[in-house]
Amino acid sequence: MSSDTKKKKTVKKSILFSILLSVSIIVILLYYTINDQTINYLKNGNIRYEFFIAAACINIVYWVLWGLRLKILSNAIDQNFNISLIESTKIVLANLFLANITPSMAGGEPVRIYLLNKKGLNVGGATAATLGERLLDALFFLFCIPFAFFFFGNYITNDYLKIGLYIAVILFILFVILFIYTIRQPEKIKKFIIKIASFLNRFRKKENPSPHILNRISKEVDNFHDSMTFFVTKGKKNLLFAGIITALFWMTGWIIPIFLLMGLGIEPFILESCAAQILLVLIAMMPTTPGSSGVSEGGVAALYGVFINASLLGVFVLLFRFITYHMGLIVGAIFQYKIFKSVASFSTDMISTDEQNED
Repeated sequence: MSSDTKKKKTVKKSILFSILLSVSIIVILLYYTINDQTINYLKNGNIRYEFFIAAACINIVYWVLWGLRLKILSNAIDQNFNISLIESTKIVLANLFLANITPSMAGGEPVRIYLLNKKGLNVGGATAATLGERLLDALFFLFCIPFAFFFFGNYITNDYLKIGLYIAVILFILFVILFIYTIRQPEKIKKFIIKIASFLNRFRKKENPSPHILNRISKEVDNFHDSMTFFVTKGKKNLLFAGIITALFWMTGWIIPIFLLMGLGIEPFILESCAAQILLVLIAMMPTTPGSSGVSEGGVAALYGVFINASLLGVFVLLFRFITYHMGLIVGAIFQYKIFKSVASFSTDMISTDEQNED
């Protein structure tokens, strides 16, 4: 069996596992929460379907804002590189699929880097733009964490949930420290990456990395360092603008559950819901299951269960995850298929292959 076939099988297994796990947890929640009261409420309650449609539309706005942020960061790195909002949004949509079937959405980064590189941005610059998004996300959520605990802290009575949140906060802080270190110490990062590459080659019983690979690593680390240095010096305005878009991007996502609550005729608990969304992202960004399937459903149930009647909790989780997860999975699969001609064909090896062809 070829390596490409194995990789495709691995991706397909990840797809099935993430979808089945998500659907299974939702089915379990529906089984234990749906009762006669639920049925009567859905038949006779004040259900506002227009809010459900609005929530789905807000999710599309969320994607466009993500594309706008990627456009700002990418165009700032190279004055000769100019990607349109439509193209950057297409990249975001194509990245949604792998992001939704990998822990911490990590699978989306290689797709964005690859497609930005295909559009003409060097790999180091594309990496800086993509990881710059992560840095802005981390800084934004570190700023929001005190707000979340202030408005939701009294609701957190589960010790396991508390421990999980504390671990997530520590990981966020470590991520920011590591990111800053990569900017300040590029030579040490080069040595570290080369050691990792050499170790992986020995593990796979292959020769040490070729001079071409070593030169490529050195070149792209330098590109990454130069790009990130640009952001914190000459490109401060671009980084600030992208930071503002980051805040709008996430706050737009917070509107979705509020609209769903209103659609179900439930008090929206606006501040508590926003705080719950911050805590949910902390949980979902931890590298656990593909797409945080199961973990996110359980997190939504645990966080919103404190102010939603149990009989409607399963319905709310179903609606929320369909719009924020399954909808992205479907749209992402369509765009990834249009670009790569297969939903399971993308590999980070494509990046190095294209670079060798360019050289």
